[in-house]
Amino acid sequence: MASHRKSRTPGTRVAGIRTPALATAALTSVALLSQTANAVPTDDDKPSLEEVEKKVGDLYRQAESATEKYNAAKEKTTKQRKRVDTLLDDVAKRAQKLNDARAELGSYAAAQYRTGAGVPDTATFLLADTPQDIFDQSQLMDRMTGRQKVMVDDYVAQQSETMKKRKEATESLQTLTESQDDLKTAKATVQKKLTDARELMSKLTAEEKARLAAIEERKQEEAARQAAELARQQAEQEKAREEAAAAQQDSGSTGTSGSSGSSGSTTPPSSDSSYATKAEKALAFARAQIGKPYVWGATGPGSYDCSGLTQAAWKAAGVTIPRTTYDQVDAGTTVSVSQAQPGDLVFFYDDITHVGIYIGNGNMIHAPKPGTYVREESIFYDGESSIHSVVRPA
Repeated sequence: MASHRKSRTPGTRVAGIRTPALATAALTSVALLSQTANAVPTDDDKPSLEEVEKKVGDLYRQAESATEKYNAAKEKTTKQRKRVDTLLDDVAKRAQKLNDARAELGSYAAAQYRTGAGVPDTATFLLADTPQDIFDQSQLMDRMTGRQKVMVDDYVAQQSETMKKRKEATESLQTLTESQDDLKTAKATVQKKLTDARELMSKLTAEEKARLAAIEERKQEEAARQAAELARQQAEQEKAREEAAAAQQDSGSTGTSGSSGSSGSTTPPSSDSSYATKAEKALAFARAQIGKPYVWGATGPGSYDCSGLTQAAWKAAGVTIPRTTYDQVDAGTTVSVSQAQPGDLVFFYDDITHVGIYIGNGNMIHAPKPGTYVREESIFYDGESSIHSVVRPA
């Protein structure tokens, strides 16, 4: 009997794979699986120490920016709360006046009722005992009607003004609520940035922290070199000014007796002298704060943020400047870095989120960032490009 089984087509067979296409797909899958299995995190995937340093620095600057927004929102909230309290007090006083006016109008109404106001003239004539009674009642009602009209007009005006003040108070309360929301948002942002920065630092090994410290030390050395160069330039400028002033004084004293001897020194302009006196007081205060911790949003006396320190220092000199860096930068005359004098405010970064008080020789006193303390440092501590401007506040 003939077999019904079909004969197989001759061909090559690899490990049970029936076609070349399937074989290729299988081999590709094996290769991909092998690559995936080998794709485990390595040291090469970790950010470099320089990248970590930059990231941490960026986070601290972002935290400082959020701190200044927090300071602005806090200041706005304080002012708005005072305004709301004032308006509410005013509304309460006006409401009391309305109640008093309402009571007085009620007394007039009662008097009219008692005296028969509104009764027809004929009835009043018939009910009066004497003609004199008619005349007296008529005069009294005329006076009462005129005064009552004034009272009614005054009542209506007070009522309108009270309603206006109530609306104003309601709007101020709404603004206060918005300011408080901004305050909460800024505070949360600061805390988030600081937490992220601390988390990054906590992941560093002891060796990496040591290397990071070495990088920071080199940056500080370069900053000190730049400060020394600025001090040299400023000393040369000062010497040139003194020589020019001396030459001018000598030329002005030609033909006078040399024995008078009353012009041996140069007195700076009174405006410069006044500024120097105030600056000395501001710097004395700032120096007394060295070693106190940076705390965001703090204005002393136990801790400070950057703008809180500069505001407090100049307040000690009798000069009021705004609370935030954004406003302090506009509270004076802008000068070049080379013309900076002790007491001037030095601002940093394009978004103006940091400030220190210049002490001379390329250095300043400032509250740097969370985890640090008020200290003296080169104004080039974060590179020359980080300096935004220098402002003379008084």
